[in-house]
Amino acid sequence: MMIGEYRHNIDAKKRIAVPAKFRKEIGEKAVIAKGQEKCLFVYPVGEWEKVAEKLSQLPTGSADNRNFVRIFLSGAVDVDIDALGRILVPDYLKEFAGLKEKVVITGLYKKLEIWDEGHWNDYKTKMESQTDSLAEKLGELGVY
Repeated sequence: MMIGEYRHNIDAKKRIAVPAKFRKEIGEKAVIAKGQEKCLFVYPVGEWEKVAEKLSQLPTGSADNRNFVRIFLSGAVDVDIDALGRILVPDYLKEFAGLKEKVVITGLYKKLEIWDEGHWNDYKTKMESQTDSLAEKLGELGVY
């Protein structure tokens, strides 16, 4: 289980350290994809395969399905995690997420997200002000 919030710097060689707590679950390889709200998703390979399989089964008669699958899968990349737990995020993904020097890595149970620190702080402040209404909506679905 990957949960929590961790702050890291992008090093001089443009690598990001995966928090030690998550390294065993991530393994030696991962897949990075464009996420929502300008963050990056980091999936363990096994979890990525499940997501990609579900996406590949969507009906292609829907333009929305085709467009999402194309953008999501074509923008993803598999990466190696080095012996010190660092990943090299390609420039196009850093640009997509607006990653600068400081990042926040959040654990979302089966995947991680990587955020630019400033963007995360703004997003988190906004969402924390809506926690009660979001919890109520989840309660209506029987989740919370």
